[in-house]
Amino acid sequence: MTRTAMQADAHTASLFDDHADPAASAPLQLEPGAAVLRGFALAQVQSLQQDLQAVLAAAPLRHLVTPGGRTMSVAMSNCGALGWVSDASGYRYTPTDPLCGQRWPAMPASFRALAVAAAARAGYEGFAPDACLVNRYAPGARLSLHQDRDERRLGQPIVSVSLGLPAVFLWGGPQRGDRTRRVPLAHGDVVVWGGPARLHFHGVMPLAEGEHPFMGACRINLTFRCAG
Repeated sequence: MTRTAMQADAHTASLFDDHADPAASAPLQLEPGAAVLRGFALAQVQSLQQDLQAVLAAAPLRHLVTPGGRTMSVAMSNCGALGWVSDASGYRYTPTDPLCGQRWPAMPASFRALAVAAAARAGYEGFAPDACLVNRYAPGARLSLHQDRDERRLGQPIVSVSLGLPAVFLWGGPQRGDRTRRVPLAHGDVVVWGGPARLHFHGVMPLAEGEHPFMGACRINLTFRCAG
């Protein structure tokens, strides 16, 4: 990590109490079953960055196409035993990368450890993710309201890690038309939802222009799931 990136992380950490570890601070409860862990990933960003580079070298980012034929603005890849894909055949999880026919790269230990710790901090002990979706948001990219319902184990939570540029997370309800809440997310924040909130609609507003010393002009989102 560059000196500039380290300084940025230190600045981000300074937003918290000088004597408090962000990973130990109380979760921000969005509602029963859903919480934001401010700065939870900050201590792991260097190892996450290194392991992310290896994952994307093996399974490059790509813009998937929805079943309706629209190209997604967010570039995606996967690691773990299963990977989420979309094309004319629909949304689904596959054990292999459609681009090369090879298995998705293994989930790095740093990824898994962070996801398990975040889930436990939010009250979900025993989380064992088998899929990590990597999303890259360039300025202007967005994610429309949707539910994560392609997983077989809906009793397990979702863990979503934000790295790089800040974003506005849209948190809705069990119905698409429910009122949404705008939740600012910064570098190192983690959102965890499950239980009564597991199938709530959520999305991301268009990413604003910017430059982050850790990820450059983009936001990386790591989303961990129990898919199989």
